[in-house]
Amino acid sequence: MALEPRDRRLHFVHTVAVLSLKGGVGKTTVALGLASAALRRGVRTLVIDLDPQCNATSTLEPEETDTSIYDVLQDPTSDTVRAAIAPSAWGDGVDVLAGSEDAELLNHPDPGESRLGRLREALRVLASEDDAEEPYQLVLLDCPPSLGQLTRSALVAADRALLVTEPTMFAVAGVQRAFEAVQSEREHNADLQPLGVVVNRVRPRSHEHQFRIEELRDIFGPLVMPVALPDRLAVQQAQGACMPIHEWGTPGAREVALAFNLLLARILRLSRSRRRPVHGDFDDEEIQEAVDA
Repeated sequence: MALEPRDRRLHFVHTVAVLSLKGGVGKTTVALGLASAALRRGVRTLVIDLDPQCNATSTLEPEETDTSIYDVLQDPTSDTVRAAIAPSAWGDGVDVLAGSEDAELLNHPDPGESRLGRLREALRVLASEDDAEEPYQLVLLDCPPSLGQLTRSALVAADRALLVTEPTMFAVAGVQRAFEAVQSEREHNADLQPLGVVVNRVRPRSHEHQFRIEELRDIFGPLVMPVALPDRLAVQQAQGACMPIHEWGTPGAREVALAFNLLLARILRLSRSRRRPVHGDFDDEEIQEAVDA
């Protein structure tokens, strides 16, 4: 049985769940890279840290909040949601709904529909506030690497799911499970569609990596993003310094930043084709947008 329809105003916001059902493949890296690209482009963004490891919150360094995702998922009221959000240290334009280690206590393996709908309700409350500041144009949901209440809540709240993998055997199996979870959750969220599969930490000269990428294309076809994220030390360096990848400034960082610009351009293009999936190679407009950013 589907949950109640979402408020139409939420359709003016891109809400993207970033997930994989295997840990260590870089889903937080992808969420942070997209937030960095959005900051550079002037797209007002909210990062919601659903992962009890709280790595996104640590890297974005928001001010201390009175509540967190733990409280929001128990009481998705306006006061609770607003108290859990703070500006990031990256600059105006990227806010954080703070993560909490206690969120693991809510990660029920078989939650009921009421629990699954709480994050969607929180976003509805946030979008419908009459006295709200400029609305968020992009909401990024950084999910934990497990299929419990936290990830499923994200899939119920999102309109797109971005699946993250590495070009390794076990990671490919994990992204298959994640894709099946997205398809299954459409029972509760008919608007949910897979945005695509992004391959992270790719070494172009690795025969194993190229083999796994071809394997992914055989499985997912055009859902595999036409841009892969290269394996560059700059990503770890920027995260260690709690800085956006676009501000790190090394050749490796610029290469990765361009890839994130392309991914963001694909997400924003959904505003012009929301009901039609956008797959395949990037078009000239998307490429130009990425280069200009």
